[in-house]
Amino acid sequence: MTIQELRTYKRIVILGYGKEGKATELFLRTHHPSAEIGIADKNQDKNYLSTLSNYDLAIKTPGIPKKLVTIPYTTATNIFFANTPGTIIGVTGSKGKSTTASLIAHLLSRGNLDVKLVGNIGIPMLSALNDSVSKTTIFVIELSSYQLDDIQYSPHIAVITSLFPEHMNYHGSVDLYYEAKRNILKNMTSADIVVFNPRYQKLQEWVDKSKAIKHPYDALLPVNKEELLLVGEHNRDNARAAATVARLFGLDETVIAEGLKTFASLPHRLQNIGTYRDITFYDDAISTTPESTIAALSALNAVGTLMVGGENRGYNFSELAQRIVRKNIPNIILFPDSGEQIAEALQKNGFTGMLHQTNDMKQAVQFAYEHTPQHTICLLSTASPSYSVWKNFEQKGDLFQQYVKELSASQQELPCFS
Repeated sequence: MTIQELRTYKRIVILGYGKEGKATELFLRTHHPSAEIGIADKNQDKNYLSTLSNYDLAIKTPGIPKKLVTIPYTTATNIFFANTPGTIIGVTGSKGKSTTASLIAHLLSRGNLDVKLVGNIGIPMLSALNDSVSKTTIFVIELSSYQLDDIQYSPHIAVITSLFPEHMNYHGSVDLYYEAKRNILKNMTSADIVVFNPRYQKLQEWVDKSKAIKHPYDALLPVNKEELLLVGEHNRDNARAAATVARLFGLDETVIAEGLKTFASLPHRLQNIGTYRDITFYDDAISTTPESTIAALSALNAVGTLMVGGENRGYNFSELAQRIVRKNIPNIILFPDSGEQIAEALQKNGFTGMLHQTNDMKQAVQFAYEHTPQHTICLLSTASPSYSVWKNFEQKGDLFQQYVKELSASQQELPCFS
């Protein structure tokens, strides 16, 4: 929705008043000062949806399902796309989108291009639409399935990192989740480009039907894997995606190489938080599906303790259990609610190690210090969403890091198994 179209509405409600909602309010007060602006947020009023009939238009935050909105609405994402003068690179995928978007922005900035990382992991999109942007500005945006569920535009360059079931509770089914993801391609033209991971057959099928120029990830990187600070094959895929985009903008291979070698993991994404009492701790709190935890296990050797479990979304944990058994991980810490299902899958696959159930992160880290063999890894990668115990994955990861550091000094007299 363009600014001119927004100005035809006199009473506008901002539906959801988090970081994006506050940026939307400022944007409206700047570009449509005569509008009557209301706020509807469940944290302020549990009956927040009952006020919608008082307004002509809602601007909906991504986390609120569209089926709940009973008046005409748009989103900050759609407003941004409609009013952006520059080039938009949209990055989506079941996993890897945050790292890939950040890495693309990192590489392009090292190429001295005018690039802005906006959205979920950058500044709010509408905050970026200021006097400093122009047709030469490149915007890199991580796009979630929530944002894509009702998007009316496509980016100039779409990057799709991976695809497997997730967020079924929001979308209602795997098919509807995939449909939302596929929307990134819906409005692409023959002048646009889709960069995609060829490992996923369904992505190949989607891309084959798109009007856009098809560009699978470039297979070769200008660095050896040992030179990357990112670990794991999935992160090397993220690096391939970013390098592919950088080459589309004509960046020199030496610039791409230096950029790849200097990019560190984002917080809570297979983040090495240090070695304490000869145990190396990795925070992979972002991994909230079995597939992403399997990727983390593939990236690491000698995992001595794995922390799994969280909100039960009905995932199948058989393949994860098989991977755990094959890697001979001796200790599994299980959080509710899916921890019970993971334990059953492990036992069916012949797991003979130690299972420990808890809903307390401090107690989990205490157990890890007591039982993780020396010179091995304790990995937080829960294969389930966080909401059964924690507010979000950030809170889960922050608590993990806090107690790893707090308890490291107090554990000196505890037994350590080697």
